[in-house]
Amino acid sequence: MGEGTAGVTRVLVVDDQILIRVGLVALLRAAPGLDVVGEASSGEEAVALAAAELPDIVLMDIRMPGMDGITATTRILAQAADPAPRIIILTTFDLDEYVYAALRAGASGFLLKDTPPDRLLAAVETVAGGDMLFAPSVVCRLIEAYAFREADRAAQPPPGLDPLTSRELDVLRLVGQGLSNPEIAGRLVVSVATVKTHLNRTMAKLNLSSRAQAVVLAYESGLVTPGHAG
Repeated sequence: MGEGTAGVTRVLVVDDQILIRVGLVALLRAAPGLDVVGEASSGEEAVALAAAELPDIVLMDIRMPGMDGITATTRILAQAADPAPRIIILTTFDLDEYVYAALRAGASGFLLKDTPPDRLLAAVETVAGGDMLFAPSVVCRLIEAYAFREADRAAQPPPGLDPLTSRELDVLRLVGQGLSNPEIAGRLVVSVATVKTHLNRTMAKLNLSSRAQAVVLAYESGLVTPGHAG
């Protein structure tokens, strides 16, 4: 993940509610190592500012009039040069259908708007360092709620997973179950470095840009089913 000058993380804040936006900007500007490079009140503004300011992190409100946070996330990531900004979705609800759609679009995680300030700052630091913001179990809960509305899905993975080796399928399955890399390493009796290698190859083969997308795919493919998350 690219950072600004002298290790400073550049942040773009997007929220249509001015009190929330002003509060976030004030909090971030007071924190060492963070630089707020812009603030937007709509998805359209967010897309334009992201292209102009090249932030490392975007705090993105999901429910906005006009272009919503999902569409803005998709457009920002589609137009971004490498490395693309990491997008944290801001939501009022921890089980929101829109959040699931945002994960599919490539967001790096989500944050509740009532998150305490110290946890918000820690979350920004976590995502800037390349990790997912939320506990994998939260992702699994979202996917269980919205990805499997039909009662029956095919038990076998679709042809789209054919490029994966058996060990890469094992790793993808365990990622989908919410296990961390060290937990996967322990389960498969391999090193953490080996797990990272398998996961990186899996994401490259399947054209995935985030661990969240890998979790979503593990569920949508039938590799992991609701009720079987670890």
